[in-house]
Amino acid sequence: MYTIHENVKNEIIIKNSRFITIIAKIKFKEEVDSILNQIKKVYPKATHYCYAYKIGETIKKAEDDGEPSSTAGLPMLNILEKEDITNVIAITVRYFGGIKLGASGLIRAYSKSVKEALKKAQTKELIKAVICDITFPYTKEKEINYKIPKEHILDKSYLETITYRIIIPKDSPLLTQYPITIIEESQLEK
Repeated sequence: MYTIHENVKNEIIIKNSRFITIIAKIKFKEEVDSILNQIKKVYPKATHYCYAYKIGETIKKAEDDGEPSSTAGLPMLNILEKEDITNVIAITVRYFGGIKLGASGLIRAYSKSVKEALKKAQTKELIKAVICDITFPYTKEKEINYKIPKEHILDKSYLETITYRIIIPKDSPLLTQYPITIIEESQLEK
């Protein structure tokens, strides 16, 4: 499974219609509305804002935004799945050019738009990981900070003991060395 290194944008013209595809990194489905609103501000007079997103292996959605059913969002999602890309949203902004493409033409156009944008993207491999809480005494804080990279620490709590919420590879030796409570499965960029 892979994700993109950084956001990308690509534009193609098919029978006078402009298809602008933006592929952006996301971690949570709650980010979708904000990203869509930003895109709508940048391209305020577009005819359609179709999108597909995939987070992890199971969270996914496709939206046709007024195009005939399953002619835009689903073909976009199919490309993300075929290319094994996750933790992204692909938004294709369409400016209608006056020539109808028909259902099969729309499917080809939206698929091609996402494929072309992905060609511009650098990808990173994702490895299976877990988000977990690790609890330890204050005397172990230096040792823990040495073993866990800063970017893998999601939150810290200092009470009678210290608890870090961390994301670590699923095969990390930390899982057997310290008392850990697994919260959920996730992915981590390799």
